[in-house]
Amino acid sequence: MDIKQLWQDYREQLRQFLLVRVHNPSDVDDLLQDILIKSYQNLPTVKQPSKFQAWLFQIARNTLIDYYRQARLDIAAVDIAHLPQHVKETEAYEQIRQELAQCIRPFIAQLPDKYREAVDLVDLQGKSQKVLASELGLSHSAVKSRVQRGRRLLGSLVRECCQFQLDARGNPIEVAVTAEGCPTCGS
Repeated sequence: MDIKQLWQDYREQLRQFLLVRVHNPSDVDDLLQDILIKSYQNLPTVKQPSKFQAWLFQIARNTLIDYYRQARLDIAAVDIAHLPQHVKETEAYEQIRQELAQCIRPFIAQLPDKYREAVDLVDLQGKSQKVLASELGLSHSAVKSRVQRGRRLLGSLVRECCQFQLDARGNPIEVAVTAEGCPTCGS
């Protein structure tokens, strides 16, 4: 197999694959370079040339996984004291989160105990689901289910009281109390 020809055949497909998953074009170019090197180094391991495309895209997926792992490690290594803007943004986010938490607490109080506890501890207090599972002596999947069910119930309660529009990512962009008002939050 000629790596140059294969690379010409698949380079643009790989580029599009990466652009959907990585939004920085220079990072995409770096990742393409990594994929080229890895595919060249491992080309002798291809046992079925008819499955080259699948093999190549598996290299691309693994390279993406490595990319995001490294990004997570880089963020963890950053000394926040040297990033005053980041600290300000974090403080502003935390203040907004606390204000929203106060607004939503009356709704959470209406949830059944096991869902109220899970939603409060995970979503309002920031406890990880794994830590909560350990503390409650439950499996991680059981706590995950409680949080998801609690969120669904919470959403139903909020929709009874408020009308809201969401952006493409599911974040609220406009909220209005229904014409009848809301007995839960007193609006």
